[in-house]
Amino acid sequence: MKPRAVVLLSGGLDSATTFAVAKRDGFEIHALSVDYGQRHRFELRAAKRISAALGAKKHLILKIDLSVVGGSALTGHMPVPKDRPEKQMDGDIPSTYVPARNTILLAVALGWAETLGAKDIYIGVNAVDYSGYPDCRPEFIRAFERVAALGTKAGVEGGRFRIHAPLANRTKAQIIRKAVALGVPLKWTHSCYDPDPKGRACGRCDSCRLREKGFAEAGMQDPARTPSIRSNKGGIH
Repeated sequence: MKPRAVVLLSGGLDSATTFAVAKRDGFEIHALSVDYGQRHRFELRAAKRISAALGAKKHLILKIDLSVVGGSALTGHMPVPKDRPEKQMDGDIPSTYVPARNTILLAVALGWAETLGAKDIYIGVNAVDYSGYPDCRPEFIRAFERVAALGTKAGVEGGRFRIHAPLANRTKAQIIRKAVALGVPLKWTHSCYDPDPKGRACGRCDSCRLREKGFAEAGMQDPARTPSIRSNKGGIH
């Protein structure tokens, strides 16, 4: 019998690749997606398709409305940053940061893992090609692993939870190559922070631009590419 793992699956490129890595590692996958009031809910539709295609044992979509808390362009009405230079993406924390999002997501994943008797949780955070989010850093993941040991019945009784972040130190191009090697259906992944009502990518937000840069560096065409609702002015520079 395969050991169980909970995989946080947003529907984006990184989380889909993380799912495939966990499957390769020999786990029975219990995928967890969260509808937190994000403006890019198209990613949840992508998560459903990816979960089915990659063979999750179960896919749970949980609603936790963080738009009530606010504080982010992804859950409120403030504009999503567009056309930011790469140096600016690396240098500050943008308005698309959702306060404590990964802390909340990992906490829910931890609760489900404890219920399932699973000791392993996978999350697709990245600390190389990312937009400066503090909860994507390796030190945060290690700190949460310590929280899991101290704050759960399983941990107190001697169990050890492992928080896997297999993409933490990979570039977007490396992640794309890994996804292709593992058979991830990249055409179904959704990355845009500000899609139009039909789900078409804007081509200008940080996530769109990092994705475009990754495919270019990997020497590949993005299979999910659709006409963007605004022109991309020159890519990342």
